[in-house]
Amino acid sequence: MSIPIEIKEKYERNGWPSLPRPDLKPPPGLSLDLLTSLERIRSHSLSSVGTIAYIKDGENNSDVYMLPDGGGWPGRITMDRTPVPYWDDEIPQWSPDGEWLAFSMKGHVHVLPRRGGYPKKITDFTTAASGPRWMPDSNGLVVTIERDEVDQLLLTDRDGKWPQALTTDRVGDHWDARPSPDGRKILFTLRRFDDLNRLDVVMLDLAGGREMTLYGKPSTRAILPKWSPSGDWIAFAAQETGWEELWLIRPDGEGLHPLTHFSHDVLQYEWSPDGSRILAVVNREGAFNLDLIEVDTGTTSVLSSGLGLHSNPQWSMDGSFITYEFESPSLPPDLYRMDVGTGKVTQLTFSTPPALQAYPFIAPEKVTYSSFDGLEIPALLYRPRKPNKAGILYPHGGPKDQYVYQWDDLAQYFTAKGYYYLAPNYRGSTGYGRAYERANYDDWGFGDAHDCLFGGKFIQALPQIDSERIAIAGGSYGGYLTVCALTRDPTYLFACGISKYGDANLISSWAQCEKRLRLYSEIFLGHPASNRKSYLKGSPILEIGQIRNPLLILHGLLDTIVPPQASEELVEILKREGKTFEYKTYVDEPHGFLRRRNILDVYARMERFLDWYLLPV
Repeated sequence: MSIPIEIKEKYERNGWPSLPRPDLKPPPGLSLDLLTSLERIRSHSLSSVGTIAYIKDGENNSDVYMLPDGGGWPGRITMDRTPVPYWDDEIPQWSPDGEWLAFSMKGHVHVLPRRGGYPKKITDFTTAASGPRWMPDSNGLVVTIERDEVDQLLLTDRDGKWPQALTTDRVGDHWDARPSPDGRKILFTLRRFDDLNRLDVVMLDLAGGREMTLYGKPSTRAILPKWSPSGDWIAFAAQETGWEELWLIRPDGEGLHPLTHFSHDVLQYEWSPDGSRILAVVNREGAFNLDLIEVDTGTTSVLSSGLGLHSNPQWSMDGSFITYEFESPSLPPDLYRMDVGTGKVTQLTFSTPPALQAYPFIAPEKVTYSSFDGLEIPALLYRPRKPNKAGILYPHGGPKDQYVYQWDDLAQYFTAKGYYYLAPNYRGSTGYGRAYERANYDDWGFGDAHDCLFGGKFIQALPQIDSERIAIAGGSYGGYLTVCALTRDPTYLFACGISKYGDANLISSWAQCEKRLRLYSEIFLGHPASNRKSYLKGSPILEIGQIRNPLLILHGLLDTIVPPQASEELVEILKREGKTFEYKTYVDEPHGFLRRRNILDVYARMERFLDWYLLPV
C-alpha cells in the first residue's frame, strides 16, 4: 500500500537566513509592487464578426475577456477561471459563424454565446476535457479527453450531447483536431508511443472512420496541421530539414513539398481568407517576426520585425487587417491591429501601468561564448547602466525552450539594481536547429550544466565584475541546472543559487509527476527501467555533499510537472549534509508562480537572498 508523502506550506532554513539590507533601496522608478501589478494580456482569437476574445492574467485568475476588433472597452466574461501559466494555456476558440466561444476552464470545456450569458460546461460526460475545435456548422465540437493514459478525440456539440469517439487506438496521443471546411474529415497530430520524437499528421474520414497518415517519419516532428480555406491544401510544420519549416500536401496525400526554406523555425501561422497567402511567425534567433508567404510561389516578405515577439496572428474575414500580440524587453504584452495594405498599426490594449510607460528599460544584447567542448552557446546579456560588480546567470526552463526577446520583469529589475544578467540558451534549447536541440539527449545535467558554468566564466570576464559575486538562478529545468551547477563545480564559481520548482532526483520525480512529464523525460533519456544509468548520472541529489554555497528553494504544492516532493527530498539531503539553505513552499501555486501575492513574496525573497550574498556590506 502506497503511503502519500504529504507536504505542507512552510518556511525552513538551515544556517542563518538572508536578511533585508537596510542600506539598499529599490532602483529609482521601479519597485516589486509596481512590476507585479502588471496584468499579462495574451492568447487572443479574432471572430468572423469582428470580436476579439483574449485571456488576461490578473492578480488571482486567468480570465477570458471580449473586445471589439477596433479597440474599446473590454468585457469580462469569466470571473473565476483559475490561474494558468501563459505557456501552458489554450487559446479560446470562436465558432465559424462568430456567435459562440469555446474555452477550457477548471479542467472542462465551456461554451458561451457572443451576445452574453453564463459559460456552460459541456463536457461533464467525462472527468476532464480540453482542446475544443469547432465543426463548420458552428454546433459540433471536437474535444480531447484522456482515457487509460491515452489522449483521444471525441465529437460532441455546444449543448454537450453524449459524445462520439473519433479515435480509440492506443498507438499514441491524439492532439490538435482540425475539421475540414466541409466537415467530412479531421486532421490531428499523433504522438506515437513507440517513437516519442515522432509526431505525425493524420487525417480521419468521419464517414468511414478510416485514418490516413499524411506525413510521418521516424524521429521527426510534424505539427500544426491546418486546412486551406478551400480544403484543397493542408499545411503543417515539419522538422525534416532540421528546422520547423512549412510544408504543403493535398488531402489525397499527393503533392507534398516544402513551402518555406527559412533555416529558422516557423512557430505559428494562419491561412489568409482567400487561401493565397500565409501569415507566419518566424523565430529568427530569439526575435519572432511576422512574415507573409505567397502560397503559389513561396515568396516571402517580412511584415513586422524587430527585437521582440509577435504571436497568435489572426486574419480579418476580408483579409484587410490582422491582429496579433507583441511584447519586447521594454514592452509588456498587448494586442495590436495592422492594416495589411498600409502597414498602419493600432494598439488595442494597454497593459503597462502609467508609472512604467516612460521607464528606460535595458535592451539585452546577443552574445556567444565557448563551452567546455568548444560548442558556441548563444545568450542574451543585460548590461546595467551602473554596475554593482555582481552578476546573475539565469538558465531557462524546458530544456526544450529558448530565452528570447521577451518581457522579463525580473531581468529588468535586477539590471536596474546594477546586476549583470546573462540568459544562456544552453545545448538542448530550441531555435537553433534540430542538432542543437538534441545535443543534450541522454545527457541531462552534464553538458548543459557545464554550459552554465562556462556562462559564469563569461560573466567573470565582463568589465566591473567581482569574480566571487556571481549567482545562478532558474525555474523548472533552470532550477535543476542551478542544483547541478552547485554540485558539479570544484571551483565553486557561483556564490549562491536559487532553484524555483526545480528537480534534483530524476528517477523519483519521473515516478511522481504526471503522465505527460514522464513521457517528456523519456524523449531525452528513455525509460528509467532501460536507461537507469543516465537518470542517475543526471541526478545531482547524489552529490549534494559537494555543495558549499547557500541555496534558496521555492516550490508550489499544486505542481504536477515537477512534483513538490522533489524539493522536499532535496531539502532532506541538505539538512543531512549540514548545508546552508532556505526553503519556502506555496500551498496554492502550480508549476510557476501565478498569484500576485505569491509572486511578490518570491521576488522579495530572491532580491533579499541575492543582495545578502552578492553585495558586500
